[in-house]
Amino acid sequence: MKIGIFGGAVNDGTVDDVVAEARAAEQDGFASYWAPNIFGHDALTALAIVGREVPRIELGTSVVPTYPRHPHAIAQQCHTVAAASGNRLTLGVGLSHKVVIESMLGMSYDKPVRHLREYLSVLMPLSRNEPASFVGETYSVHGGISAKGSNGFGVVVAALGEQMLRVTAAMADGTLTWCTGPATLAGHTIPTITKAADELGRPTPRVIAALPVCVTSDKAAAAERAAKVFAVYGTLPSYRAMLDKEGAAGPADIAITGTIGEVQDRVAALAAIGVTDFAAVEFGATPDEIAQTREAMKGLLR
Repeated sequence: MKIGIFGGAVNDGTVDDVVAEARAAEQDGFASYWAPNIFGHDALTALAIVGREVPRIELGTSVVPTYPRHPHAIAQQCHTVAAASGNRLTLGVGLSHKVVIESMLGMSYDKPVRHLREYLSVLMPLSRNEPASFVGETYSVHGGISAKGSNGFGVVVAALGEQMLRVTAAMADGTLTWCTGPATLAGHTIPTITKAADELGRPTPRVIAALPVCVTSDKAAAAERAAKVFAVYGTLPSYRAMLDKEGAAGPADIAITGTIGEVQDRVAALAAIGVTDFAAVEFGATPDEIAQTREAMKGLLR
């Protein structure tokens, strides 16, 4: 299982902070650096800059919402990032949430599974430097992209429900999860996506699990902080469904906290259930917690 870092500077810092965060992750030996795309800097643009400054680590988005970006347009942007970074980009995409797409952006969130299927029908050939030729109900695209220096890019989907996982297994390279605990990964996410891929004769999908992590001597305080920091995710229907499957009251219940040994054991155990990549969302509150959490993650590197 590869270990990566889920960054926060793309939302909370400057572009220079994003570069510094990615550079530190690379210098510490991590396999990947994942930039969320929420309401701060544009993740793909930031990763193009990172790719020119930080030479080796895999760069990924976690995740870019599909509805606001035409698949041909995002493919063109991704090929540019791939060319700028020496072909180290993995595009993570997701549907976002109805409250964002409809209430904030004024777009339709109708038939999300159909939307994903059509979106990937256009995006996936373009990601492989092949032309797209597709006519659907919402997309009709005939065209290619020629971006010199890009060999293509991987695509993973923030797929949580069964139908989304099946579409992802059929069309993309894997899934990237958030607010999905180990029992749900083992009993729902991984068997659903791997079985669907097997039935179609496709390669075993990549499963990238992101969870909050904190090495601490005060689990109660860490749980209280996690409950506040990640509170919004417990209110969004898609994440709420995964928390309910886990029997978790909220995101704090799936946070990985404790001593260095406890944290390392819980993260390492994810490999046994089929997680291929772990992305640590570090949330230490003190300098000691921040440093020890990073040391715990570094101790899992091979």
